Amino acid sequence: MRRSIDDHPFTPDELPPGDDDVQQLSWAVAISDDYDDAEPRVVLTVEQVGRAGAGLVSHLPPPIARRLRTALRDALRELGEDPGG
Repeated sequence: MRRSIDDHPFTPDELPPGDDDVQQLSWAVAISDDYDDAEPRVVLTVEQVGRAGAGLVSHLPPPIARRLRTALRDALRELGEDPGG
């Protein structure tokens, strides 16, 4: 099984002003159990715009995916943003 969950194609208006060295990256999240152990994992793909297929793919077991979720929530709180549900 492989199923896409969400993706975000980068748009140029997302670049922080005054920093031309920021990479233009898109991300995608999927789930998959297409492994020898058949354990489901969260698949996080990050690619540079214009270089489809040349990105980095991380296959995260549930505990590591939860750790990433917690880190993103904490970062949003540090920014004074609502981390959502």
